[in-house]
Amino acid sequence: MFAIRFSLSLIGVILFLITFADFFAPYPYELQNRNAPYHPPTRIHFFKNGKLTFPYVNRYELVDPLFKVYREDKNVSCRLKFFTKTEYGFKFVSVEKPCNLYILGTDRLGRDVFSRLLYGGRYSLGVALIGTFTTFFIGALVGGISGYFGGKVDTIIMRLVEILMSIPAFYLLLSLRSVFPLELSSGEVFLIIVFILSFLGWAGLARVVRGMVLSIREKEFVLAAKTYGASSLRIIFKHILPNTYFYLIVSATMSIPAFILGEASLSLLGLGIQEPVPSWGNMLSEVRNVSVLTFYPWLASPGVAIFLTILAFNLLGDALLRKQRHESQGK
Repeated sequence: MFAIRFSLSLIGVILFLITFADFFAPYPYELQNRNAPYHPPTRIHFFKNGKLTFPYVNRYELVDPLFKVYREDKNVSCRLKFFTKTEYGFKFVSVEKPCNLYILGTDRLGRDVFSRLLYGGRYSLGVALIGTFTTFFIGALVGGISGYFGGKVDTIIMRLVEILMSIPAFYLLLSLRSVFPLELSSGEVFLIIVFILSFLGWAGLARVVRGMVLSIREKEFVLAAKTYGASSLRIIFKHILPNTYFYLIVSATMSIPAFILGEASLSLLGLGIQEPVPSWGNMLSEVRNVSVLTFYPWLASPGVAIFLTILAFNLLGDALLRKQRHESQGK
């Protein structure tokens, strides 16, 4: 139960932050400060002259424009402000002039990494959640029809599933994306990625659901429904598929990480969400150069976000699976 509570709490915090990114992000994701490229994370101070004080930051000066070296000017301090209206809207936290608040530093264009991380999560997790729902709806429906009707319907569907599963997923992912033009809006790319990942994901699920339906369709309550004249679709949706829901929920939590990595891979290669709109994948493209990662490690924060999100969903899926096995053994 601890694993379930912990993973749900972590997922809840992540979803809460990205849902209300307009409130928690100090700056708009596209805002550039050309005077602060590769600005290090701003240090927040709680003590001054050895005494506890209201949180404040110091101004940073760019002392070496070539190597992007900054110096903290302790003579200029600015207090943090909470729940205030700024020129960018109502924000959870902001800072007095002339200081800047870069919680996770800035990128090469002087854009706030923390703000872009929150906004980028909307696209990365949006693709994962919508894609997972679409995949599982198609997979459960196709698998249910295949297992219930059997015969030629089952044979045709299963041959199609085997063909899709025999193709390496990553190369098929790249091939399908290359069919569409690169000059598309972020919204159009978002829908395309959801379509591609859903197209790749439903086959394996349909195969498993089909096996479960083959067993469930021989149960007495299904035979009773047939006797009362219920239609095939009603039997599938009202009597058979509900008995696969727990498996679908567990499998969905384990599949969401694959969708996150799929979007990140496409965006990292420049085939997904395009700049200036952020996603965790295209933000990571900036650290493909090892020297950039060495000197500006805060740019790897999207990778940490991906890791924590994948960890949370995997822990949740594993915990639910253990819970199901424990209950099954108890029976």
